[in-house]
Amino acid sequence: MKQFVTVYGAEPDGVWAAPGRVNLIGEHTDYNDGFVLPFALPQRTLVAASRVDTPTWTVWSEQADEQITFDLSERVPGWGAYVAGVVWVLREAGFDVPGARMAVTSDVPLGAGLSSSAALESSVLTALADLGGLDLPVDERPRLAQRAENDYAGMPCGIMDQSAAIRCREGHALFLDCRTLDVEHIPFDVAAAGLAVLVVDTKAPHRHVTGEYAARRTACEEAARLLGLPALRDATLESLSTLDSPELRRRARHVITEDQRVLDTVALLRGGRVREIGPLMTASHASMRDDFEITVPEVDTAVEAALSAGAHGARMTGGGFGGCVLALVDAGETDRVAAAVASAFAQRGFSPPEPFVAVPGPGALRL
Repeated sequence: MKQFVTVYGAEPDGVWAAPGRVNLIGEHTDYNDGFVLPFALPQRTLVAASRVDTPTWTVWSEQADEQITFDLSERVPGWGAYVAGVVWVLREAGFDVPGARMAVTSDVPLGAGLSSSAALESSVLTALADLGGLDLPVDERPRLAQRAENDYAGMPCGIMDQSAAIRCREGHALFLDCRTLDVEHIPFDVAAAGLAVLVVDTKAPHRHVTGEYAARRTACEEAARLLGLPALRDATLESLSTLDSPELRRRARHVITEDQRVLDTVALLRGGRVREIGPLMTASHASMRDDFEITVPEVDTAVEAALSAGAHGARMTGGGFGGCVLALVDAGETDRVAAAVASAFAQRGFSPPEPFVAVPGPGALRL
């Protein structure tokens, strides 16, 4: 990576990459021990790195246009927390983490709900594991990356984002059981079905860090407690009548129905019936809008415009309160559907959205 040479005056020992992700279906189910179905994006975070002999870490970020150095004697703030958190969690797990110099660049959009933070954590973790020759199986890495984000960076995310960034496979969606962490790679060749996945970055500010995401998680945990269950994964629609709070009933209903939509989507994809997942995507969006209440006008407008333009299904993806929409469209219709969304945004006075076509790519790897 030429940026590493510019910053440090030498070639790196290697370059590692981890992707952003979109979640095909299964939103806010991961921290409820449920099911998710993400796939990796072609957009990636790259980390060029070299080992150093002292227990210090220097990181330059192209996006932040900033270089930081830390040794874990003090907590690292800002974007550096996602890097320092990885070093911290590896050391907490008993690994001898090598000191390193790193340069980071990324084309994963920030604040769009495409897991730019997980891409950063996962690329750094993969680089440090390789540099240090750490005995760290791939299937154990997402949990460590998640803990770095939860316990160091302070974001109470589930394990889906890091699992996608590390464990996805090209041409497949990752069917993840968030309780057992078992995975199945589900073929997702939309092109062979004459289809495409259009992702629309609505440019709506991604606001879940302000506490709304945490509030939804707290509500789910409270609903499970009142139902006497380990998690909402174990709940049934029939059991919701015992909840006195209408809000908790709505939150739990989303999780229960969303888990079932993931299972139904996986069953259709296993049978090669890609086009038929569209209505499940649309139902997922309605549930996020009405029961979980995490959509905003920009994403609702994008979904409505895509469906009106002929999309087979459309939904918001990510934690909510902004971010991206994905639409399942006929392969030759991506430009027309994107134009319809742009027109609807212009009519509502929203900032222009940014569309792109997503093709399932691989998880974290050394380049």
